[in-house]
Amino acid sequence: LILSLRSCCFECCIKCLGGVPYASLVATILCFSGVALFCGCGHVALTGTVTILENHFSKVTSDHAMLTDVIQLMQYVIYGIASFFFLYGIILLAEGFYTTSAVKELHSEFKTTICGRCISGMFVFLTYILGVAWLGVFGFSAVPVFLFYNMWSTCNAMKSSMANLTNIDTICVDVRQYGIIPWNATPGKACGSTLGDICSTSEFYLSYHLYIVACAGAGATVIALIHFLMILSANWAYLKDASHMHAYQDIKMKEERELQDITSRSKECLNSYT
Repeated sequence: LILSLRSCCFECCIKCLGGVPYASLVATILCFSGVALFCGCGHVALTGTVTILENHFSKVTSDHAMLTDVIQLMQYVIYGIASFFFLYGIILLAEGFYTTSAVKELHSEFKTTICGRCISGMFVFLTYILGVAWLGVFGFSAVPVFLFYNMWSTCNAMKSSMANLTNIDTICVDVRQYGIIPWNATPGKACGSTLGDICSTSEFYLSYHLYIVACAGAGATVIALIHFLMILSANWAYLKDASHMHAYQDIKMKEERELQDITSRSKECLNSYT
């Protein structure tokens, strides 16, 4: 009895593991990780950017008021992105379980419906749109990395060649040229030792590295969406093939019944004649 129970449990475990959509599971984990890195690191990095601008580049509040509003709006958008992709990832994972079950039960009484195929096709289209949108997000998230890298490399160049310079105040970083703050903002730029002090602050160091991580998270999300797109396209094709196979089996079973009925009637007629 114990051996029978163990064998039954083992078969149940193997059956359950066989129905797990591992590709969808990997894509979901990658998507969650990428979105979490992008949203979490991006939110903190934006706050640090506002602190750096207020303390060193724009002392007048009215000069960077619009930028502050835009950053706050972006932070609210980040909340929405995190919530949406958490729900969307779970839905895609559930769709993967559904499709895997449909393919596994291809030769049984389980039948894929037209509604199921339409839902799979809708997810393919929506994931494609989201993938294109996240390509833009990935490119946009590389912009602050580029700006912070320019400032960081300027500080390093100033430190490495400080002994050969007669006046380090000639080395400046002007953030007004990037359109971050208006041209009438004061002071708008940092030079010499002031620039070196900015690069040594914890806000600059933390924001710079968080922007890098956020950009990497956006790239991971793009890869996850491409992975999802391949999975959904394959699942839609599997469901379509399964539907055609079931239609073929139904026709075959009807023909076999008709053949049996004709054979049985022929035998009855022959028996009655004899």
